[in-house]
Amino acid sequence: MPAPQVSAFVLMPFDAKFDDIYKFGIKETAKELGIKAERVDEQLYSEGILERIYRQIRAADIIIADMTGQNPNVFYEVGFAHGLNKLCIHLTQDSGFIPFDLKHQRHIVYGSSIAKLKSELKPNLEWAKAEVATRRKSGIQLKHEITATLQKTEFMATVNLQFRIDLQNETDAVSPEIEAIYFYSGRKWNVKQNERDCGSTASDSPPYTHRYFLELPMRRLTPKSWAQLNFGAQRVWATTFGEEKTLQNSYSVDGRALIRLVTAAGNFDYEFNIAVTAEEDVPF
Repeated sequence: MPAPQVSAFVLMPFDAKFDDIYKFGIKETAKELGIKAERVDEQLYSEGILERIYRQIRAADIIIADMTGQNPNVFYEVGFAHGLNKLCIHLTQDSGFIPFDLKHQRHIVYGSSIAKLKSELKPNLEWAKAEVATRRKSGIQLKHEITATLQKTEFMATVNLQFRIDLQNETDAVSPEIEAIYFYSGRKWNVKQNERDCGSTASDSPPYTHRYFLELPMRRLTPKSWAQLNFGAQRVWATTFGEEKTLQNSYSVDGRALIRLVTAAGNFDYEFNIAVTAEEDVPF
């Protein structure tokens, strides 16, 4: 039996100036990838519009939200989607419209160019479609939270990242047995879990360059259950050695990382963005 078609629900202001953005930038791009994208005003329904929007957010595999203008309805609906751990792709004509709490999430700044929107949306939808396939096959969803701090000496600034990864089984079946978990990054970090250094090797999955072995929280997830994975990563970010310069009070850490679950049913990759600011922890 073929897998059901991947669906995307589009959140954007009800304004005619967004129609071409939706039709030619979003819907057309999604169709090229075999994804069914819809807006609520295209659908026939008998319930109230708010009930319909919430129902569609729950049902959709992917949420595409245009944050341009900071429309309060769109913001509220995006918050609802995040609360359900939906795959969300944020769009905006100006990066200033993306609130601070969402800057680490996937977002596309397209200005006024539909061509740019299409070119940047396509790889993001390809990623989301692959993520949907992973979730469907493994039965496990991953939700991540990252915090960052900065330690400074006279000559060196060190970034510390703390990762909290929730593994959630939203299905009615026991998950495949998890045999190993790896963390992939593009830079060399000192990764620690439970105050012990994690073993590392060169990556076997480009474009990532390093792979770290993480301890398993548990081997199987029972129906509707979850487990938590906590670890830290540390790296010298800047020095004054050999140069005359002043270390900054904060540094932006941007990029992508990947968690791989090695299971009896195969390998499942969960890629996510990292976009945090490491600031010095100064006491009151």
